[in-house]
Amino acid sequence: MAGHSQFKNIMHRKGRQDAARSKLFSKLSKEITVAAKVGGPDVDSNPRLRLAVQNAKAQSMPKDNIQRAINKSQSGDGDNYDEIRYEGYGPGGVAVIVEALTDNRNRSASNVRSYFTKCGGSMGETGSVAFMFDRVGEIVYKPEAGDAEAVLEAGIEAGADDVQSDGDGHVITCSFENLGDVSKALEETLGEAETINAVWKPQTLTPIDADKAQTMLKLLALLDDDDDVQNVYANYDIDAETMESLTAA
Repeated sequence: MAGHSQFKNIMHRKGRQDAARSKLFSKLSKEITVAAKVGGPDVDSNPRLRLAVQNAKAQSMPKDNIQRAINKSQSGDGDNYDEIRYEGYGPGGVAVIVEALTDNRNRSASNVRSYFTKCGGSMGETGSVAFMFDRVGEIVYKPEAGDAEAVLEAGIEAGADDVQSDGDGHVITCSFENLGDVSKALEETLGEAETINAVWKPQTLTPIDADKAQTMLKLLALLDDDDDVQNVYANYDIDAETMESLTAA
């Protein structure tokens, strides 16, 4: 099992839904506010805001919360968030990319560095691991969107580069530049996606043993729990049996 998304799926299924949902809404709100501040509050003319709102709706975020986040971007006393990317190595040499939105650069850098250190890793300079990842568009659909063959056909027609389907749903990958066009074409055939994001996709994976895997999951949990951290990507490869044992209730 590889990548941070699978880890998040498992942790979500384990419980803590209320606390997790509250934190998720907070992060979604922050992205909406930043997107609206950068590109304007009009959803139709701001692609980034449109994606942020769509992702919020997919997570059942109330309309009032969404509008409040947009309004906050236009208020003079609203927080100013900086977009920062941190990079480093986790346990077993796993490459990690952390995306943050913060109103305090010193706090964020100190916190993220401490998480790496606690888990036997080290934070590097910007660019120290990004070359091991590709910046791509990722569009996720729930299983109900259709069977694997139908989604694959829709993905090909829309201009996607790859389609992966399993029991959890469908993950469609495309070039970062074509994310808007591909997602729009898919919506016409498959309906609204669960999430649409620009992500960092590992070029290769780093296998780690059970001990390193346990520490890696601790690092991911610490990062995921930080209010400033929006997204985390890592190139770890943990076999299914080990992952199941580590995340068992």
